[in-house]
Amino acid sequence: MSLGKLIGFLAFAVSLYILWEIRQVLLLVFAAIVFAVALNRVVRWLQQRGAKRGYAIALTVITLLLIFVILFALIGPSFATQLEQLINAIPRLLERLRDWLNSLSPFIPEQLLDVRNLGNFIPRVQPFVTQLLGNAYNWFSDLLSIILNLLLVIILTIMLLANPAPYRRGLILLFPAFYRRRADEILTECETTLVGWMTATLINMAAIGGVSFIGLLILRVPLALANALLAGLLEFIPNIGPVLSVIPPMAVALLDEPWKAIAVLILYLLIQQFEAYFLVPFVMKQQVSLLPAATLLSVIVFGSFFGFLGVFLSVPLVIVFKIWITELLIKDVLNNWHKDSEDESPPELQIISMETSQEPPITDQDTPNS
Repeated sequence: MSLGKLIGFLAFAVSLYILWEIRQVLLLVFAAIVFAVALNRVVRWLQQRGAKRGYAIALTVITLLLIFVILFALIGPSFATQLEQLINAIPRLLERLRDWLNSLSPFIPEQLLDVRNLGNFIPRVQPFVTQLLGNAYNWFSDLLSIILNLLLVIILTIMLLANPAPYRRGLILLFPAFYRRRADEILTECETTLVGWMTATLINMAAIGGVSFIGLLILRVPLALANALLAGLLEFIPNIGPVLSVIPPMAVALLDEPWKAIAVLILYLLIQQFEAYFLVPFVMKQQVSLLPAATLLSVIVFGSFFGFLGVFLSVPLVIVFKIWITELLIKDVLNNWHKDSEDESPPELQIISMETSQEPPITDQDTPNS
C-alpha cells in the first residue's frame, strides 16, 4: 500500500471514529432537519398568501410554541399527578397479584405450576420493580439535559428555516457534478415523504389518544388521561409502542377491578384493529411503504446504538435510508449495471441476432391495396 492510500485510509478511519463519538449531536441535527422540513411547508403556505418569509417563520414558530404551552398548562399538571399515582400504585398491584395467585393454588396441580412459590417470589420482585420505575421517573424528571437538547433542536430548526438554500446547496455539492441534479430530485422526494409521514403520524397519535381516553372513561378506569396520553405518545414508536401502551392501563384496571383488566385488553385490541384497517390506510397515504419486520428491526437497532433518541428517530431515519437506497443504489446503479455491455455486444453476436431475426421480404402481393 502506498503512502497516499495509507494516509487516506487513516483519515477515513479517524472520520468514522469522530462521527461515532458525536452521534448524539448528529441525531439532534437530524431531528432539527426533520422539524425544519415539516415547518417549511407551513412557511411556504404563508408566503403564498402574501407574508414575507421572516414574518412567516416567526408566526409559525410562535404559534407552535403557544400550542405546546397551552397543552402543557392544561394537561401537564394532571398528567404528572396521574403518572406519579400510577408509579405509586405498583406495590399495591404486585400485592394484589400475589393474593390472586395464592387464591388459585387450590385449583392448579402442583405438578404443573407451584403457584405458592410464584406468589412468594413476587415480594422479591417488588423492590426491584419499584426502584426501576423510580429511576425511570427520576430520569424523565432530569429536565436539564432535555431542555438543553430541546433548545439546540429549536435553534437549529430556526436557523435552517431562516435560509435553507445554502445548506441544501452545500449538501448537493458533495456529489459529483453529473449527479447533482439527480441528488436534488432525491432530496425533494425525501422532503415530500417526511412531511407526509409526520402529518399522518400526528393525526394517528391524536386519534389513538382520543379514542383511548373515551374508551377508558367508559370503562371507568382510573388515571384515564395519563394512560391515553401515553398511548398517543407511544404510537410514535411503531410495533413496540402500541404493545407497551397496554401495560399501564391494564395494571391500573387490575388494581381497581380484575374484570376491567380484561376489558382494557379487549379495548386496546379493538383500537389496534381500528388503526390497522381504517386509520392507517386513510391517513398514511403519503407515507413511504415500510416492511413491518424492517421497521421493528430499525427500532431495535437504532435504540441499541443511540438510546431513546434513536428509537424516537428510527422511522424517519429508515425512510431517508430507504429512499436513497432505492433511488441511488437500485435505480441508478444496479438497474443500469449491464446496460452499456448489452448495447456493445460483440460483432459476431450482432450478426447472429440479425440473421435469426430476419423477416421474409415484403412483396407487392403482401402490400394492401390503396
